[in-house]
Amino acid sequence: MLVNEIFHSLQGEGYHSGMAAVFVRMSGCNLDCPFCDTRHQSHTEMSEDEIVAEASRFHAPLLVLTGGEPALQVTSSLVDRLKSKGFMVCIETNGTIALPQNIDWVTLSPKDAFVGPQAKPLLRKADELKVVFDGKHIPSDYQHIAASHCYIQPCDTGDIEQNRTITEQAVDYCLQHPEWQLSLQIHKLLNIR
Repeated sequence: MLVNEIFHSLQGEGYHSGMAAVFVRMSGCNLDCPFCDTRHQSHTEMSEDEIVAEASRFHAPLLVLTGGEPALQVTSSLVDRLKSKGFMVCIETNGTIALPQNIDWVTLSPKDAFVGPQAKPLLRKADELKVVFDGKHIPSDYQHIAASHCYIQPCDTGDIEQNRTITEQAVDYCLQHPEWQLSLQIHKLLNIR
């Protein structure tokens, strides 16, 4: 498997925000989002044994498979092996690729609003739906996706003033649509990984 990095930090987004987690960031993605913060060219080839051994060095209740798009590489056997080490295995996915059935927590973050119809999610169910909000696209476009928790997350454009405006619009959207919760990227606010 092509792994960008494995590290220990706090989950910075969504339902598990603030919890200690091990992150296995896979390299590669089937989409090209304009705001992506992963360098897909950088990776180390690792076996499942090596991934499990490296992740097990850290003490955390959660293990987050992220990317890029981890669904391009994740296998049921890797998930089982990580769970056998006591991890609750979570995945952050754009939802365009089928997932192994043994993942504990699915965070679906659709990207079709930014990339186009080829990025429309195939998944129709997730534990958590996290929509990147830019003030232009409406999160309610995803009502066909069954999720226990629905978040909008202000898009980080890299421009402080634009980010402030988008965040204000996201707050207003949540006030007008209370079925949605605001998710801030606390790892960026705290300047941690």
